[in-house]
Amino acid sequence: MPWAVLLGDQDTVTRYWSHVLRRAADACWFWLGGLTDTGHGTFRAGSHTTGTSRVVPAHLYGYRLAHGVDALAGGLVVRHRCDEPPCQNPAHWLAGSRGDNNRDAAARRHLSGHPLTDVRGAAGRARAVQAAIATAASPDEIEAAIAAALAAGHPGGAHQDALW
Repeated sequence: MPWAVLLGDQDTVTRYWSHVLRRAADACWFWLGGLTDTGHGTFRAGSHTTGTSRVVPAHLYGYRLAHGVDALAGGLVVRHRCDEPPCQNPAHWLAGSRGDNNRDAAARRHLSGHPLTDVRGAAGRARAVQAAIATAASPDEIEAAIAAALAAGHPGGAHQDALW
């Protein structure tokens, strides 16, 4: 993967950020582009005209953009502290092993009201948030729309605050 080329192309960087809803520093910054079946963002980085075009996971592109091209050396993965796969907030990311990531999920997937317990699954939750953002009548209504979309995945009304 030509990460240095993809990260060094200013048009690609601008296009990446155009798909991110930046919110408060401690809030999730939701991906507004394509999604995988696991709820992670997908992003076409690079350019067809230069032959560098690649579809990459959005959070991997963003992590390297924030921390450098070699930030995930040695097989490290990006862990989401918030457990929201479409989140693009660099403050919510932590590098670790696949085992670390699996242990994170195992420790939290049964917590009442936690993102990992959403009845729609990660992709359904991500799509619901994207739809809520898209249908908010004004920028002032976006936060309420996101909150309602997140709450809808927990019909019993449970809520879990961030663990970190």
